[in-house]
Amino acid sequence: MTDSTAWLLISTALVIFMTPGLAFFYGGLVKSKSVISMMMLSFGSLGLISVLWILYGFNMGNLTGDGLGKFVGDPFSDFGLTELSKVTEGSPLAGVAFGGSFAIITVALISGSIADRARFWPWMLFAAIWATVVYFPVQAWVWNVDHGWIFNFGETGVLDWAGGTAVHINAGAAALALALVLGKRKVGFSKEETQPHNVPLVLIGAAILWFGWFGFNTGLNTGEAGAGLIFLNTLGAPAAAMLGWIAVEHFKEGKPTAVGAASGVVAGLVAITPACAHVTPVFALVLGLIAGVICAFAIDLKFKLGFDDTLDVVGIHLVAGFVGCWFLGFLAFFPETGLLYGANADQLIAQVVCSLAVAAFSFVVAFVVGMAIEKTIGFRAKEEDEIAGLDLALHGTGYAID
Repeated sequence: MTDSTAWLLISTALVIFMTPGLAFFYGGLVKSKSVISMMMLSFGSLGLISVLWILYGFNMGNLTGDGLGKFVGDPFSDFGLTELSKVTEGSPLAGVAFGGSFAIITVALISGSIADRARFWPWMLFAAIWATVVYFPVQAWVWNVDHGWIFNFGETGVLDWAGGTAVHINAGAAALALALVLGKRKVGFSKEETQPHNVPLVLIGAAILWFGWFGFNTGLNTGEAGAGLIFLNTLGAPAAAMLGWIAVEHFKEGKPTAVGAASGVVAGLVAITPACAHVTPVFALVLGLIAGVICAFAIDLKFKLGFDDTLDVVGIHLVAGFVGCWFLGFLAFFPETGLLYGANADQLIAQVVCSLAVAAFSFVVAFVVGMAIEKTIGFRAKEEDEIAGLDLALHGTGYAID
């Protein structure tokens, strides 16, 4: 086994560990009577998307550049990866596993927007369809070097090292669509009623996410120098974002909170994801600070606009995803294509156009699929179950108190 393969496998394990971390993060933010139902949406994604990725999802990323193959690969070209498993040179299945870990966490992220009111099996149906129609093709558009239309867009191509568009904007747009489909919670849609039931669990989840994110960003590195830059930027940006977020809280609310600190870390991680290999460390700090401040304000948009994005997937992942992608249009230094260094707007245009295209595609598909599920088998839980708490009705209680 080569050193690069070993690191790729370690990174894959780190990214897979992020999904249970996300479950902790999300689980701590909801009410105690819905904690298990919330965490099950992430664990359901872990099980379902792993299977779909192995069966056909990876194949859908093998674009040919001809006809329909410009946009999606043949899902049955190597169903179950039987032929690829025969290849020993280069350990290609390690790369398959790494890609699968990204698919899992992307789908799981969406679930935060429908906490406290979504049924489990309709969610699993949505996850299967959305992953198949949206994520599996989109990740190829972004990362397929030869035929990905986003990777090769315009004069510069789009810079997205680890998933600002493919993961966070993609998931954030779908989260907004589902929040609109399911509507507001019967109880709990106000700042006063949205207090987390377990802040330590939130902090544990955020810590696991930050830990796993080093694998997320450095799994496919550009050699020793590139790996060091990516690792340092993955440390610096979320740290600066945390400071930015809690500073906003101090001036808005009079005190910084632990949930705000954890949310700031996640916002910084999201923003640096597309940019970690393309900006200098000092600009990674600037990017993190900007993302933390903007997202601290963005999470209040749901109250002003009236959509119930329960755990702020839109306000953090969609917004910070845009911030990180568009920041590269101005300050991409590796390569020197940002507006500040390249003296033209090609990179900025590519970043803006393609990120908006992914957001629009994901939103439309998620809205149509979510609405179809809601109108047929029903996506939203019964009102009495929602008020009483979903755990008892759907999975069993999360806390047994004698």
